[in-house]
Amino acid sequence: MKAKLLGTLVIILLVVFGAFGWVGYQLFTTGFSAKADPYGLEVMLARQIRHLAIPTEIRNMPNPVPMSSAVLNESLAHFADHCAICHANDGSGQTPIGKNVHPRVPDLRLKDTQSMSDGELFFTIHNGIRFTAMPAWGEGELDKDIGSWKLVHFIRHLPKLTQDELDHMKALNPKKPHEAESGSEHHH
Repeated sequence: MKAKLLGTLVIILLVVFGAFGWVGYQLFTTGFSAKADPYGLEVMLARQIRHLAIPTEIRNMPNPVPMSSAVLNESLAHFADHCAICHANDGSGQTPIGKNVHPRVPDLRLKDTQSMSDGELFFTIHNGIRFTAMPAWGEGELDKDIGSWKLVHFIRHLPKLTQDELDHMKALNPKKPHEAESGSEHHH
């Protein structure tokens, strides 16, 4: 009995020291660089931790906001003005910020995001994700945050965006100071 307990303890210690050694090696070779892509195991663990961190009752919530063209238009405008700077208008994450943070901004059109429940998407928008570039956008109490639920509808729509919608979003994106100045010069 003591031999099994001792053997189990040794295995646990080897795993713990191995994990710390691996993390130490990663930090030593790449430091805290945002340039290195995460290993598959790191991605899998981070996604699983995110999934488990969302309370089950919220994770299983359906979107309480009925989908309509007005909701889609409102959330499209909100996404273009607030989210596209990191996620890009098309949700690809192919922006200077999206490509240079760690972990990378996900492509919201792909299965990893589209397979999340409405509640998981809502919770992520409302609360953000600690230790990433995803801020907490939700205002007030969860049950009063209708804006984040509307964005869930838009995220679901991203794989079906049309060129007309992308063109409309481009016009809604925030202007850089030099763009705003050059635009105002033409109006004077």
